[in-house]
Amino acid sequence: MRNIGLDLGAKKISFCEVQDGKVVARRTVSCLAGLDDVLSVDAPKARVAIEACREAWHVHDEFVRRGHEVKVVDTTRVKKLGIGQHGRKTDRIDAEVLALALESGHIPEAHVLSPHRRALRTHMMVRRGLIEMRSQTVTTIRGIVRASGQRVGACTTETFVDRYREQDLPDEVRTVCEPLVQVLATLEPQLDEIDRKISQLAKHEAMIAFLMTAPGVGLMVAAMFVSVVDDAKRFTKAHQVESYLGLVPSEDSSGGKRRIGAISKHGNSYLRTLLVQAAWTMLKGRPAREAETSRLRDPLRTWADAVAARRGKNVAAIALARRLAGVLWAMWRDGTVYDPEVVGRASTIGKTREAQSSHEQAVAIARASKKAKRYLRGTAAPKAEVYA
Repeated sequence: MRNIGLDLGAKKISFCEVQDGKVVARRTVSCLAGLDDVLSVDAPKARVAIEACREAWHVHDEFVRRGHEVKVVDTTRVKKLGIGQHGRKTDRIDAEVLALALESGHIPEAHVLSPHRRALRTHMMVRRGLIEMRSQTVTTIRGIVRASGQRVGACTTETFVDRYREQDLPDEVRTVCEPLVQVLATLEPQLDEIDRKISQLAKHEAMIAFLMTAPGVGLMVAAMFVSVVDDAKRFTKAHQVESYLGLVPSEDSSGGKRRIGAISKHGNSYLRTLLVQAAWTMLKGRPAREAETSRLRDPLRTWADAVAARRGKNVAAIALARRLAGVLWAMWRDGTVYDPEVVGRASTIGKTREAQSSHEQAVAIARASKKAKRYLRGTAAPKAEVYA
């Protein structure tokens, strides 16, 4: 089988084919159509290596449709192949290195998301963009109002427009801010619409309802977790998931000394942000000591409070987000709803798997469904979801 490396640049695509360790064909094209003659449906079958990037999944699907075998390369490990070695990195060289690594069988493959999970993640990214736009617009309006010696009172982003219009502001300030206020008024229905679309996609993902039974986890956190992890079975333990999401400490142990730094921040930044915000939602809830005798007592919260007492709340929030990611993965792996007793035992005697009756799961999922419906109605939106 032919071995081909493609470097997908922003403006051009570098093509390189190797055989027995030698380059047999090269070319540079501006789009995929320029490769129709060498990678068509009728062309001899080939193995194609491409680096993970924005258009990688589209290119993957297109060449698979044509009958070729496509390997998407993990960008975090491409340096091991020799890309960028000795300070030499060009599209032409990268394509050759990929082709040679493919022929030798040393390609570090990246996971390719399933089409449904891609659609879910795309909608989540649109939502993130709208929320960031809304937050930036609110911040700009507040700054303009403060510059005039006035203030807009504290409120949520959803109620900001109404609160702004209640203020007694000078006419010149209102004139300046009016275009931004109109942007906010347009964004709210757009956000409602994207939330509805995500909710519809989530109905086809049974595991989202399971994950929503965990404390601090709402529809958006669960949906983003599913869209990023995609398949729980591709990880063998919780620490791998936590590392994949960039929630584990970075480490430099060279020279005989172990140095632990801040979290690595690898992986999907939006999911990491949502998990941290979910952790803050849990930490800011009812203190565990006040819930000692009630059903609200939760081992995750109790553990996080102990970390906060020793290291501070900032460290506790990151630690809780990391542990929450592991718990969500374990729930997905086992196909179970959140059970505080299982989590509590796992904290003391290791990982414990416990069978749950269908009735227990149905009750927990029903509660999660009600939480999602309240969120979409805007009556019980957790802070982790509102300000994501």
